[in-house]
Amino acid sequence: MNLKEIKEMINLMNENNLLELEIEREGTKIRIKKEAKETIGFAPVSEYKVEHIASPSVASKEAKSEEKTVLKTVEIKSPMVGTFYRAPSPEAAPFVEIGQEIEIGQVVCIIEAMKLMNEIKSEVKGKIVDILVDNAEPVEFGQNLILIEPA
Repeated sequence: MNLKEIKEMINLMNENNLLELEIEREGTKIRIKKEAKETIGFAPVSEYKVEHIASPSVASKEAKSEEKTVLKTVEIKSPMVGTFYRAPSPEAAPFVEIGQEIEIGQVVCIIEAMKLMNEIKSEVKGKIVDILVDNAEPVEFGQNLILIEPA
């Protein structure tokens, strides 16, 4: 990726009020994170942090061996910005609990965006390992919501 493409990514972030953007192309990942810094007597200043994550050809053998020892999980990520809900209504039971077996297509949570309730369904069969977000908590696009151990 060149400097022009990175500048375009930063403009995209500014236009859409994004705090973080991660793009992967041809095995190379770039993550841009915007952090607000406040200074006494001045308006907040935005700082951009660009991380280049090594492509597979550059990755070390040690990193590859570490990946093999990590528990294999599938992440359900938020497809949008909104509010995370574990149940269809405040008095209803949650869609899923930690340790529960789930099927492909099973609803695992809801994300409310602009007064629309969007059901988030599992794309894998397996067991819920962890629920990473609290009920009624705001979530960002791409944020990990639930970890599943595939069956």
